[in-house]
Amino acid sequence: MSVACSAAGGINMAQGVCDTDPPLPVVQAAIDAIRSGHNIYTRLDGIASLRAAITTKLDAFNGIPADPERNILVTSGATGAMHAALMALLNPGDECIVLEPFYGYHVSTLLAQRIQPVVVPLDAPHWDIDMDRLRAAVTKRTRAIILNTPSNPCGKVFSLAELDQLAAFAIENDLFVFTDEMYEYFVYDGLQHRSIAALPGMAERTITISGFSKTFSITGWRLGYLAASERWLSAIGYFHDLTYVCAPSPLQHGAAAGLLQLPQSFYDELAVDYQIKRDALCDALAQACLAPSIPAGAYYVLADASAVPGADAKAKARRLLADTGIAAVAGSAFFGNDSDGVNRGENLLRFCFAKKAEEVTEACKRLANYRL
Repeated sequence: MSVACSAAGGINMAQGVCDTDPPLPVVQAAIDAIRSGHNIYTRLDGIASLRAAITTKLDAFNGIPADPERNILVTSGATGAMHAALMALLNPGDECIVLEPFYGYHVSTLLAQRIQPVVVPLDAPHWDIDMDRLRAAVTKRTRAIILNTPSNPCGKVFSLAELDQLAAFAIENDLFVFTDEMYEYFVYDGLQHRSIAALPGMAERTITISGFSKTFSITGWRLGYLAASERWLSAIGYFHDLTYVCAPSPLQHGAAAGLLQLPQSFYDELAVDYQIKRDALCDALAQACLAPSIPAGAYYVLADASAVPGADAKAKARRLLADTGIAAVAGSAFFGNDSDGVNRGENLLRFCFAKKAEEVTEACKRLANYRL
């Protein structure tokens, strides 16, 4: 859809590229690092200043105590973190539970490593967990569950009560928990992000994954990190080294500067600004008869595209692009099939509002004037 949008000269609300401007301290520190000669390989787990800054952030924001020498791995994006962690800890033939709607990269990474994803749907419109359904998905081959909070694509923010249930479930079934918390600062309506690794008994079995792509608007830098027990970190680091060698050296200095120099107000304003964009987009979608599922976090909206002409979600996305010049992602990318073999996302489209204010305003204007 990004390619199609570019060809049409449209507004790309499909891919989560986050094209707002990065904070100046982040950019300047990366430039200074290049000029200062930080252009060679780093230690496989990342530069010391960044690992230390991540450790401080995890303790203060996530409630996760960590040692920068034993528990932190700087990675080539959160996708690199997930890939290396799955390679290290799961085997071909293992099963991993994935909550639906899911992030497609999670499922594709499992399949690439011949790990079987077991999809467990959440209940719309609030994407609630059915614990009986979750328990029924466990087999003798189940080794892990992937948790994404706040969620791409639906914006689900798991509450402390829900995380307590999931923690008890993981402990009862002796499962790893791979948790993708990339959108941890994008939380709205007074909600609070929680990390499952901070709960009793969960630090040993949880691989906490996050990064800087979204928070600092540097998706092209490919910088992420994970926190894990020392018991697992060396194996995860081995596979990350084997695949990526290390995360980009000078860019690590930029991320460290962001963590060390940006005030709390930066993160507070981030959530406020994105909630304004969320509300504007959801209002415009409602006016266009594309009823939105209002996200509690992240920066995506799933909208009901039943009224848009097209045989499936891909066709509906193409039709919307042709009619409005706005690109969205087919909902089928985030859902599995029902008992009849029909994808549960065929009447949904996902819109990304990580855009500059003027682009969001123009997109909302086009949607508000769209008539099906």
